[in-house]
Amino acid sequence: MRVRPVSPDVLVEELTDVIDARPHGRWLRVAIDGAPPTGPHDLADALVTPLRVRGRPVQRVRADDFLRPASLRLERGRTDPDAFYEDWLDVRGLTREVLDPLGDAGTGRILPTLWDTAMDRATRAGYVSVPEGGILLLSGALLLGTGLPLDLVVHLSTSPAALARRTADADRWTLPAYARYADEVDPALLADVVVRVDDPRHPALVAEA
Repeated sequence: MRVRPVSPDVLVEELTDVIDARPHGRWLRVAIDGAPPTGPHDLADALVTPLRVRGRPVQRVRADDFLRPASLRLERGRTDPDAFYEDWLDVRGLTREVLDPLGDAGTGRILPTLWDTAMDRATRAGYVSVPEGGILLLSGALLLGTGLPLDLVVHLSTSPAALARRTADADRWTLPAYARYADEVDPALLADVVVRVDDPRHPALVAEA
């Protein structure tokens, strides 16, 4: 294994190359997976314009908009790391409303948001159509090992110490969930591209020797 340091701008450029060159069917479903301090949403947002410049339609979706209702999500309490790991993401809803419609047999019509966690109700968003050849950029945490049908996964990796250091005090209860994710899923092994972001100002691409 070799690790190649790059600047944030070069990282976006190289990931754009990887995504644009990826063989795909009618659509390409890309996930940027990482704990919040690694910046999966920011990286996905940064990829939108470069891909569109290359003529690729892009649809952004955040996994945070596909969490389960509070009655289910918080059934074991508001700070239970096992519930956070197992129960928070609405895998079925995300698959049904976003990922399956962008499979080869899909319609291309997706629901970009499903659940407003602040209001604890459906977002009432309208469906949008993704043109064929379009790219879905899904960002969020704990996405692998859930059975989500994805075509390309970028995992943002960080050491446990760095993650603990960069996690806000109010969110430190989630750290055992990320430790469990690393042990049980090993996302760095499953992902197509791994980026180390112990320091987000100095990312590094990981490649097998």
